[in-house]
Amino acid sequence: MRGRWTLAILGIVLIVAGGLLAFVTQTAGGIKIQDIRFKGAKGNTMSALLYIPPNATPQIPAPGILAVHGYINSRETQDGFAIEFARRGYVVLALDQTGHGYSDPPSFANGFGGPDGLAYLRSLDIVDKDNIGLEGHSMGGWTVLAAAAAMPNDYKSMVLEGSSTGKPFAAEGTPSWPRNVALVFAQYEEFSTLMWGVELARDVTQSPKLWELYGTKGAVEPGKVYGDPAAGTARVLYTPAMTHPAEHISHEAIGYSLDWFARTLKGGTPRTVDDQIWFRKEIGTLIALIGFVALVIGMFDGLLEAPMFSRLRLPAIADGTMPPHEAASGRRWTAALILSAFIPALTYYPAFALGGTFVTPSAFLPQGITNQILVWAIINGLITLALMRLAPKRASRAGLIGQSVIIAVASVAVGYAALWLADLAFEIDFRFWIIALKLMSAKQFLIFLIYLIPFTAFFVVALHVLHRNFSTLGAPRGVLYLTNILALTLGFIVLLVLQYGTLWLTGKLFNPIPDPGFVPLSTIVAIQFVPLLAIVAVIATFTWRRTGSSLPGALIAGLFVTWYVVAGTATQVPF
Repeated sequence: MRGRWTLAILGIVLIVAGGLLAFVTQTAGGIKIQDIRFKGAKGNTMSALLYIPPNATPQIPAPGILAVHGYINSRETQDGFAIEFARRGYVVLALDQTGHGYSDPPSFANGFGGPDGLAYLRSLDIVDKDNIGLEGHSMGGWTVLAAAAAMPNDYKSMVLEGSSTGKPFAAEGTPSWPRNVALVFAQYEEFSTLMWGVELARDVTQSPKLWELYGTKGAVEPGKVYGDPAAGTARVLYTPAMTHPAEHISHEAIGYSLDWFARTLKGGTPRTVDDQIWFRKEIGTLIALIGFVALVIGMFDGLLEAPMFSRLRLPAIADGTMPPHEAASGRRWTAALILSAFIPALTYYPAFALGGTFVTPSAFLPQGITNQILVWAIINGLITLALMRLAPKRASRAGLIGQSVIIAVASVAVGYAALWLADLAFEIDFRFWIIALKLMSAKQFLIFLIYLIPFTAFFVVALHVLHRNFSTLGAPRGVLYLTNILALTLGFIVLLVLQYGTLWLTGKLFNPIPDPGFVPLSTIVAIQFVPLLAIVAVIATFTWRRTGSSLPGALIAGLFVTWYVVAGTATQVPF
C-alpha cells in the first residue's frame, strides 16, 4: 500500500521544490510581492500583483511600471518582465485586464482596465509619480495606450510588445503621442496585418501607420532612436527574430524593455540587460505543474486502495469481473490512429469559426474562446460517436459510475488544494509560458459549472473509444502511453509544424480567411492543445491501467480541462 502513494509524494516534493525555486527567483534581492484588489473608477474590482523592491519607500519613492498581459492571458504571464523591472528598483503593477484573471468582467471594458491600473499605481506613496513607465504585450499594449490616452501627462515612457497604436483598439499614434515609445515587433509576428497593416511582419518598417508614429516619410530603421526623450517624442523599433507569443519568454524582448526604461526613467538600480534571472521562475512553476499531474494521479492511485473503491480496482486475478481486452491491430490500428489524431485537427479551424460566429458570449455561455473550444468538442464528440462502431467491441464493467465520480472529484480536489497552498506559500500558479493552471475566482467557479458537463461528456466519449482502439492489459506500458499521447496530440503537432513552418518560410501563416485576427489567434490557442491533451492522455492511460475502465480518467479530464480553460481565458460579458 505504501507504494501506491509514491506518485502522490513525488508530486508534493516537485510542487514544493518548484515553488521554492520560483519564490526565491521572484523575490531575489528583497523584492516583496503582494496580491492586491482595488476598485476601478466605475466600482469594478481590479486584480494585480504588486512587486515592491527594497529601495521603494515613502521617503524615497521609486519609479513605477504598469505591466499588462495580452488577450486570454493573466498577470503572471508578464512575470519575466515584472521580475526584471523589480530587480532594477522599479515598483511594478502587473495587472489583470478587465475580464481576465481576477478582474471583474467584461473584457474590453473601461479601456481594458489600463486607466484604473495607472491611477492605482500613481496612488502609491512609494512610487515616484514623475517616473512612470507603461509596458504591455499585444492587447496589453492597447491597455497601456488607453491609460496614456486617459492620463496623457501621468507617465513618462512606454514599451509596446507585439502591439500597435491606432485601430482596432487604440488612438492613432503621432510623433508626439504617446510619450517616448519603444516598439518590439517580432519578425515572425502572427498579427502583422491586424496591428500595422502589413502582410509580412518583417516589413513593419514599411508601414505608413508606423511612419505616422515615428514622424518619418520612409522606412523606420530598427535600433535607431527617433525624436527627443527629454521632450517625450523619442521612438525606437526593435525587430527580434521570434513569434508573437515568444515575446513573453524571451531574454531579448525583455532586454529591450529594460534598456528603454533605463534610458527614459530616472532612478532605480542599474543592471546590465543581460543580467536576467526570471527564467528560473518559469522552470520552477513548470516543475510544480509536473508535480500537480503526479499528485492527481498519485492520489487516484492511493485512494483506489480504499475499501469503498474495491469494485473499481482492476482485479489482480481473472475472476470473471474483468472482460477480455482486444484492441485494433494492423491496418485497423493505423487507421484508428490517423482518424483519432487528425480529425480533431482538421475540424479545429472550422469549429472555431462556427463557435465564434454562432455561439457568441452570453449570460449563459459567457466566455468566447471557451465557447469555440466547446463547439470543437461537440463536433468531435459527435464524429467519435458515429465512428464508435468501427472500434473493437469490448464488454464494459457495470456499477462503476458512483465510485468513478467520487474518486475523480477527490483526486482533482487534492490537486486544487495543492495549487491553493502553493499560491499562499509561494505566490505562484502552475505554468510554463502560456500554459497556465490558475485558481478560480468565485465567478469563474460558477462559469466552470456551466461548461463542466459538456466538456466531461466529450471526454467520456473520446476516451472510451481511445481505449477500445489502443489499450490492452498486455500492451507494454511505455508503448501504450506513447500511443495514446500521439492519438490525442499528433494532429495538432502536425498542424502547428505546418503553420509555423509556413510562417518561417514565407513570413506569414496560411490564412485563407479575410479576418486578419482569427487564424493567428486560433493558432496560438492551438499551441496549448498539445500539452493539455498530452496530460489528458497520461491521466487517461494511468487510470485505465489501474481500473480497466475509461470512465475515471474521463471524469478527471473533464474536471481538469474545464478548470484550466475557464480560469485561463477571458469573460466577455458581465457575470
